[in-house]
Amino acid sequence: MEKDAKIYIAGHCGMLGSAIERRLQTEGYRNLVGKSKVEMDLRDQQAVRDFLDQEKPEYVFLAAARVGGIKANDTYSADFIYDNLMIECNVIHNSYLCGVRKLLFLGSACIYPKFAPQPIKEEHLLTGLLEPTNEAYAVAKISGISLCKMYRKQYGCNFISAMPNNLYGPNDNYHPENSHVIPGLLRRIHEAKVAGKEEVVCWGTGEPKREFLYVEDLADACLFLMKNYSGKKHINIGTGKEIPIKEVNELIAKVVGYEGRIVWDTSKPDGTPRRLLDISKIKAMGWQARTELEEALELTYEDFLKGNLRGE
Repeated sequence: MEKDAKIYIAGHCGMLGSAIERRLQTEGYRNLVGKSKVEMDLRDQQAVRDFLDQEKPEYVFLAAARVGGIKANDTYSADFIYDNLMIECNVIHNSYLCGVRKLLFLGSACIYPKFAPQPIKEEHLLTGLLEPTNEAYAVAKISGISLCKMYRKQYGCNFISAMPNNLYGPNDNYHPENSHVIPGLLRRIHEAKVAGKEEVVCWGTGEPKREFLYVEDLADACLFLMKNYSGKKHINIGTGKEIPIKEVNELIAKVVGYEGRIVWDTSKPDGTPRRLLDISKIKAMGWQARTELEEALELTYEDFLKGNLRGE
């Protein structure tokens, strides 16, 4: 990917998109284009077509999406499937029409069956039932993979897909109800510390295990794949390590400096019991995550303390 090539980052104001932008700038890429969702609604086909036709980027990172935690996914399921399908269809289709040389579509590990074998291989896609609470989001992301696959098959487009696991880091959404696991827990525990509360109530049992990926590591992986991967199959991105949610809480409490109790509301859903990705393919290519969880949590907390409450 040439340093002077025009690159469009769809979703450059979000957590992942902004991390990709920082990573590209660090590597000397300066010809970057993008519009915020206030400036352009990616669900608007004509707006996306006009933008891409005018800018004519050579490379596209499709990091834009409507995202949220288990409660947001379950509560706003129609919005999640509609918004994400529209974003994907508009960006991918119009990238083809406007002659984009290469596109990277970012999905999510939630595409895999709820009870998929662990660690989850790319081949496990569509081999079982999805987790009901995030079915809408998962179906939309599976559709994005298929779009890239079919545009490659019919038109020869060099469109690739990558599926990262649970993401967190600077510029995350810390909404108290609609955020993902780590930002939601971080905010709840921080506010309990500030308020002097003796306990924090968290959803579920705390027993499910998750693999967490720091957003700066994912941004590095995205650039790596754009340079080195052109396969027709989607590829997993993760750390290869999993940890129970209870232990994540303990780490967050340590980072925040909270000494109260963690109480689990077992009337609330746990979601998928385990979700560890098999990352052997990308690892064999020469990439792996570098940031340890506790270090990354400290960096994320620093970002939170700056007053970045995106999603409010």
